Amino acid sequence: MNLFLTLAFLFCIGSILGWVLEVVFRRFFSAHHWVNPGFLIGPYLPLYGSSLCVLYLLAELEPLIAVEQAWLRKLLLFLLMAVAITLLEYVAGVIFIHGMKIKLWDYSDRWGNIGGIICPLFSFFWMVLSACYYFLIHPHILSALHWLSINLAFSFVIGFFYGIFVLDVAYSTHLMVKIRSFAAESGIVVLLEELREDVRGAFAKYRKPHFFFTMHPGIPLRDMLEKYRDVHYISGKHLKNKIRQHKKTDSDSSDL
Repeated sequence: MNLFLTLAFLFCIGSILGWVLEVVFRRFFSAHHWVNPGFLIGPYLPLYGSSLCVLYLLAELEPLIAVEQAWLRKLLLFLLMAVAITLLEYVAGVIFIHGMKIKLWDYSDRWGNIGGIICPLFSFFWMVLSACYYFLIHPHILSALHWLSINLAFSFVIGFFYGIFVLDVAYSTHLMVKIRSFAAESGIVVLLEELREDVRGAFAKYRKPHFFFTMHPGIPLRDMLEKYRDVHYISGKHLKNKIRQHKKTDSDSSDL
């Protein structure tokens, strides 16, 4: 199977498994209730899909690490994987903040964070996940790809995934553009998780919130955004910290 099809398969699997991981993490360790993470509607996170592709490519390059001790070579590999994914996370975060005026996640309360986008703790988690991938998943990748090559009917599932994914990206991007327009007009950066919680609270007044369609509170989106701005910016809540974080992010990105 050629490299393009291999990466397409890995992106699909990684996006779905990453979404499951985030849902469980937020339910039991972060938000403490079921949350559909990311800016897309469906059960997939492109950052994790891209990360799995990066892990696969780096694992294939392990023989090029000129270190004789196997344990040290693997340690360096896991460190390289963590750095690569952290860089990917940072680039994605900066693109959304400066391109869409939206902050998808916020590590501002974590030690050593850079613009609230990356931090040492989650880089360590990436390193642990990289080791888990190397020992538990990577050895089975080739056999999985071989199974896929002789069970071509499963390729329909992959095609179906990308069909839904493309439609989802188009729809969600349209929604993000509306949020960006309002954020640029108001001179703010919208923290998606805060907005989602506000929408969840507004939705709860009418009926049980949707798990997937989290940005549909039953009132116009602009009204919801105006309430978000009033609560989190105009009222002064988190204002000083947000201004400091956004200025830091601007200076960090200007150094790239």
